Amino acid sequence: MINKNLPTNPGCYIFRNSNKKVIYIGKAKNIKKRVTSYFTKTHSDSKTQVLVENIVHIDFISTNTEVEALLLENTLIKQYKPKYNIDLKDSKRYAYLEITKEEFPRLLLTRTKSNGELFGPFTSGYDRKYVRELLIKTFKIRTCKKLPKKACLKFHINLCDAPCINNISKVEYDSQINKVRMVLKGKTSELINQLKHDMKIHSKNQNFEKGIEIRNQISALEYLKEKQSVQRIKKYNEDIIDYIIKDQKVYLMLFKIYKGTLVNKEEFVFDYYENFFDSFITQYYDDHKIPKELILRNKLDPVIHNYLEQKRKTKVKITIPKIGEKNTLLKLVKKNIELTFFGDIKKVEELKKSLDLKFMPSVIECFDISHLGGKQTTGSMVQFRNGQPDKSNYRRFKIKSYIGNDDFAGISEVVVRRYKRLKEENKQFPDLIIIDGGKGQLSAAIKSLKKLEISIPIISVAKREEEIFAPGLSYPLILKPKNKGLLFIRQIRDEAHRFAIKYNKLLRKKEIKSS
Repeated sequence: MINKNLPTNPGCYIFRNSNKKVIYIGKAKNIKKRVTSYFTKTHSDSKTQVLVENIVHIDFISTNTEVEALLLENTLIKQYKPKYNIDLKDSKRYAYLEITKEEFPRLLLTRTKSNGELFGPFTSGYDRKYVRELLIKTFKIRTCKKLPKKACLKFHINLCDAPCINNISKVEYDSQINKVRMVLKGKTSELINQLKHDMKIHSKNQNFEKGIEIRNQISALEYLKEKQSVQRIKKYNEDIIDYIIKDQKVYLMLFKIYKGTLVNKEEFVFDYYENFFDSFITQYYDDHKIPKELILRNKLDPVIHNYLEQKRKTKVKITIPKIGEKNTLLKLVKKNIELTFFGDIKKVEELKKSLDLKFMPSVIECFDISHLGGKQTTGSMVQFRNGQPDKSNYRRFKIKSYIGNDDFAGISEVVVRRYKRLKEENKQFPDLIIIDGGKGQLSAAIKSLKKLEISIPIISVAKREEEIFAPGLSYPLILKPKNKGLLFIRQIRDEAHRFAIKYNKLLRKKEIKSS
């Protein structure tokens, strides 16, 4: 089922149905671990079970941090409105933080236009609340609606500087508000550097109490710094484009940034040719809205640049970042290209190396037998193509040659039925066959192939010790637990097992209904 070489990075995973419609979006600290959990455990709620049964395609967007994943998840849900996600009202999306226009300003949450200074919108309610509370606490911003005549409890527990009793001057308070403003404008790094400089001065002057206070402010701001890679304060849209050329193919990815927030990615694969990038830009933006800024790896042909500006009827900024925030985003696009397009190829290459095969096992077929106490015995065959499951070529078999519990006979039957048909129809054989089982199952499959006079590389994998058996080897092949080839074999074997059990359950349900 898992049709990607999923990364262990934080990010968002996207489930699609057979029509490639997005049905669920989730976030994860470890994408691979979280997605795998959907298919390796029993779900108590029927909604999740139905979701899993409808997952056909799995996509992902890798991020640098969990915070970015949180922000991205909310944005993607608002965009796609997946069936199995919670449906929140659109008004939730547009919430701002406001610095009020008062003698001693406050920091408020608002969803309506006001006379104050607005920052946002913030896509996550939890994130917005955290930012507000952290800034109020860190810089001791007042929260009372009206200035009281006496200092309140917050002053006594060191959470407010009490402008109500003139404990802080307006100049000093405005300085604190300006620090809040810098954070909300995305200048967290600049503020941290400024505070570090101030801390050194206070330490040099032996003003240790003030130095500790600033140190705590720096520590609090480090968290907020993470947010500014995916969600950034912008008033215009950007597209970020990067690509990798491999084996005369171009693997290109485009990130769409809407007013500072990553909302979508698009991916393309096409044959390499000279000036391919100029052709891509003209063709893509002939049908898509042109953003105010394009963030690219290389300079754009002046003619193409002029074409974009004429089509947009205003200036289009082309940025080729070498350092800083935009360069970080460009690197993030490249990382997603590598994870999306080349993760699968790498595991196929590793499998070839681990099994010492003469050629790449681009097409792999795996067989499994399933039954419950010898009843409703079924067989399954799954096919992986270029490292990904090809569900259109999955096959299931109702065992006909015997009744009872005989995995050897079951494997023999399904192997004969599968490859006799391919031979008769003159269709392509796989590059590798995997049998779920030990020496006995492998021997049964090999005998079936010999009867058909077919020669295909074949192995079997035993569940308990993950031992790999192959023709001609006296002892099983033991691969290291983290070997990518072994992990790939296990992925294929587990998918065949899942598919076999699913068919077995279906037959048992039919039997119960008919009785």
